[in-house]
Amino acid sequence: MFIDDQTYERDGKTYRRVLMRNSFRSGGRVLHETVANLSKCDDEEIEALKLALKHKGELQALTVVSEDVSTKQGQSIGALFLLQHLAKRLGITQALGRCREAKLVLWLVFAAVMEQGSRLSAVRLAQRHAVCDLLNLDAFNEDDLYAAMDWLEQRQGAVEKKLFAHRYGDEPPRLYLYDVTGSYLEGTRNELAAWGYNRDGKKGKLQIVIGLLTDSTGRPVSIEVFPGNTNDLSTFGNQMKKVQERFDGQDVVFVGDRGMIKGPRIEELPEDLHYVSAISKPQIEKLLTDGVFQMELFDETVCEVIDDDIRYILRRNAVGARALAETRADKRASIEAMAERKNNYLEAHPRAQPSVAKRDLRTFVEKLKFAGFVKVRHRGRTVLLEFDEDAIAEVCKLDGCYAIETDLVDVLAVEAQEVHDSYMELTEVEWAFRTMKTVLLEMRGIFVRKEGRTRAHVFIIMLAYLLAFELRRLWRDQEVTVEEGLRDLAELCATEVIVGSASAQTIPEPRDSGKALLEAASVSLPEAIPCRNIKVVTRKKLVSER
Repeated sequence: MFIDDQTYERDGKTYRRVLMRNSFRSGGRVLHETVANLSKCDDEEIEALKLALKHKGELQALTVVSEDVSTKQGQSIGALFLLQHLAKRLGITQALGRCREAKLVLWLVFAAVMEQGSRLSAVRLAQRHAVCDLLNLDAFNEDDLYAAMDWLEQRQGAVEKKLFAHRYGDEPPRLYLYDVTGSYLEGTRNELAAWGYNRDGKKGKLQIVIGLLTDSTGRPVSIEVFPGNTNDLSTFGNQMKKVQERFDGQDVVFVGDRGMIKGPRIEELPEDLHYVSAISKPQIEKLLTDGVFQMELFDETVCEVIDDDIRYILRRNAVGARALAETRADKRASIEAMAERKNNYLEAHPRAQPSVAKRDLRTFVEKLKFAGFVKVRHRGRTVLLEFDEDAIAEVCKLDGCYAIETDLVDVLAVEAQEVHDSYMELTEVEWAFRTMKTVLLEMRGIFVRKEGRTRAHVFIIMLAYLLAFELRRLWRDQEVTVEEGLRDLAELCATEVIVGSASAQTIPEPRDSGKALLEAASVSLPEAIPCRNIKVVTRKKLVSER
C-alpha cells in the first residue's frame, strides 16, 4: 500500500490529487486499486499517513514513550524540497519517469541548480542533502550517475516531447526562437571537441557548438550539441525537422539572427514554416542603392516595405546611434592623442625614427578598426593624420539603422510591430545562454569525454535552466537572486528524532526570509519526512571500506 501524490495543471491552474492505493499482481501484470481519496485531507494528515506506511513495521516503537529518545541535526531539506516540488509542477519528474536512472538524473538536475560541478561533486553534495529520503533512492556513487547520463542521452527526444506536451497541451507555440553558442573545453579528449569560431574569446581551446530552441518567452523547448567545427548555418535544418516531426509544428515561425537564417536555409523552408531574421549592413546599402527603400524610412517608429514576397521592417535606434557616434569619436580622439605623443617624442629625441612612429600609429589605428577612415603619413619628422570625412559621414548615415526580414506577407496576419518585437525577443535566448554557461548553472567545465555524456550533460543543464527560469519568475518581487534564494533555503536542515530503533526527520519552521521564498513559490514544507539512513559515498571511499 502506498500514497500516490500527484500535481497536474488544467486551464492554467495547478491541482493536487492524493490517493491511497494498493498494488497487486494479476495475470503477470502489476495493477493498482484505489483504497481511499485523500485529496481533501490537509498536508499534515497526508504526511502522517505517508510516514505511517513508510514505517508500518515500526509503529510500536514510534508510539512507545521511552527515555531512549535523542535528536541530532539531519540533512539539508529546504532547497531540495522546493526544487522537487517545482520539477513535479513543470512536468520534469513525469517526463523522466520513476525508474532509478530517472531519479538519479533528477538529482543531477537539482545539483546543477544548487552547486555546479562534476558527478563526483554531485555525490558529495548528496551527502549534505536529503536526496535519498525525498527521491526514494538507494545509495549511489559517481559511476551510477555516469550510467544515468548514458540512459538519459538515449531518451532525450522522448523527454523533450513529454515536456512539450505537458507545457503546451493542445496549444503549441506558433513562434520559436533559435540561436547558437559555443562552449570551450579544457583538454583535448572530448569526442565532440573541434577547432571552430570561439565566441568565448578563448584562444587555443577546443570547443563544442550548442543550439538552443525556445518559445517566444525564452523558455527552452530543445537543446542540441554539435561538433565544435559545425557552421552555425548548418544547424538550422535540424531544428526545422525537429519542430515538424517531434513537436508536430504547423504554420510556425522561426526567429534567428542574420547569421542563422539566410540564403540557402530560407529556400529550404517548407511552405508551412516561416522565418524572421535580419539583414546585414552591406545588404541594407544594396537595397538602398536599388531603391527598394529609402533612408527617410528609418525612424524610431517601425516602418515596413514589401518587395515581392519579402517584407522588410525598418527602424533606427537613436540610443544605439548615439553610442556608435560616441565610440567613433573616442577612437578618433585616442588616435589624435597618440599622434601628438609621437610627435612630441620625435621632437625631444633627434635620433628617433619617424618611420617607426608611423608604423606604431598605423598598428594602433588597425587595432581600433579605424584604418578605412584615416591615413597615416609623415613629413620630415612630423607624423600626420588625414581623416576621410566623406567615408566617416557615409558610415554614420546608417548608425542605429537595422532591417528585419520576413516572409510573413500574406500569412498569419502579423503586424509590423509584432514582427519587430519577435526579433528583439532573441535577447531571451542570449540570456538563457549566459545563465547556462556562466551566471548560475556554469555549463563549463564539461568533465566528460564521451559524445553521449556530453549531450546528456548539456541537456541536464537545460532542464536545470527550466527550474531557474521558473524561480526567477516566482521570485521577481523578492529582491533576491536565484542563487541567493537557494543558498538561504539550503541552510534549512531537518532534525532527526530517534526513538528506540525507529527514526524520523522533523522539519523546523524556516526563518522569515526562507518562509517568504517558499510562499512566493506556493510551496509548503511538511512537518516530517521519513529517515531511511541511506549513506551516499564516493567510489573511492566505497572501495576503501571494502
